Amino acid sequence: MTQQSRMTDREALQADRRKKMMIRRAVAESRLNIRDVCTLIVTATIMLTILYFAATIVLPFVFALIISLLMITPMRFLHRTLRLPKPLAALTLILVMFLVVGGIATAVSVPATSWLEHTSQNIALLQEKLVFLNGPIDFLQRAYNRIISFFMTSQQFAPSGNASGHHEVTSPAFFGSWGVTVLYGTRTILVEFFTTILLLFFFLSSGDVLLRRIIEVMPHHAGRKRVQQMMAKIERNVSIYLATITVMNGLVGLLNYMQCWLLDMPNPLLWGVLAFLLNYIPIIGPLTGVVIYLFVALSSFHAVIWAFAPPLIYLLIHLIEGETITPLLLAKRFTLNPVLVISSLVFWDWMWGIGGAFLSVPMLAVLKIVCDHIDRLTPLGHLIGSSDPVSIRGLEDEAHRK
Repeated sequence: MTQQSRMTDREALQADRRKKMMIRRAVAESRLNIRDVCTLIVTATIMLTILYFAATIVLPFVFALIISLLMITPMRFLHRTLRLPKPLAALTLILVMFLVVGGIATAVSVPATSWLEHTSQNIALLQEKLVFLNGPIDFLQRAYNRIISFFMTSQQFAPSGNASGHHEVTSPAFFGSWGVTVLYGTRTILVEFFTTILLLFFFLSSGDVLLRRIIEVMPHHAGRKRVQQMMAKIERNVSIYLATITVMNGLVGLLNYMQCWLLDMPNPLLWGVLAFLLNYIPIIGPLTGVVIYLFVALSSFHAVIWAFAPPLIYLLIHLIEGETITPLLLAKRFTLNPVLVISSLVFWDWMWGIGGAFLSVPMLAVLKIVCDHIDRLTPLGHLIGSSDPVSIRGLEDEAHRK
């Protein structure tokens, strides 16, 4: 080991010790009494309730903000290099996004519709191929019924005469209400989509002006500087994170498209696009993709043994990308706690559905950066991930001034 590397390791160790010391000091200084804790709990409950019931308003806002961070680099290229006015540059990017998304949607819509129309046939074919599992499934079903019957009386399980009549009467109403729900859901999705596009246009064309006005109205120079640094770091880190995972997800989709094409699976483009989209959802998305690939392969291949090849290759691609390449690319900017990542995923999926699952990791990253730049929240930022060296130096300077 050279002297320079030993000095680097020593400096890193000293920086880590200073970081932990400053975090402990921040924890010691942020003493909360019972009233503060109760106020914090009530405030958090009110905010989460508002976010839950105002999802149709808040979710397009958050989506537009995250997409604007992804487009910030091409926006600056069009505005500063090509000298396009900001509204024209924003409109150009949105039109390009429309063309790309619309082209992909058009290409996969026909095979997706065909596959959904033949779902019942595929399920029947799958049941025929998995007939050897009927014995274990029946055994588990009988065991389950015995356990239930041990705790419940037989009258509670006896079918009543009204049950059949009830189903017959409400079945048409069910399908009618299902149709109304689908129509209402489609209208809601369209409204949220166009709201997101409108907000995205104004974020791209006038977002920096709004940020500059917010910084200007702050009373103290130190506060203005800290907010400016925090917003610049959010913009840089989150945009690089989104760009990195988008490129990696594109490669995952391409590799899965190639393996489906080589293995002669039907509609390889559809399953490649599906792998690309599911990879935005940590852990749960790829696992869902493995199950879908297994189902498709079982209904497509005659030999059951060959049906395990596509999902196994899918899983191998995910392990190489998700556990090796992407963490190495993002290690210097994002070292988020895996427990909090999955907790954030589950929470925001419950809160906002599939949209919340897509936004869970970017929002967690933004929360970490904000906590790193607020003294009292620095310990929380350290729990979420590795603390920001810039914020630690800011804490040290403030401690020396005190």
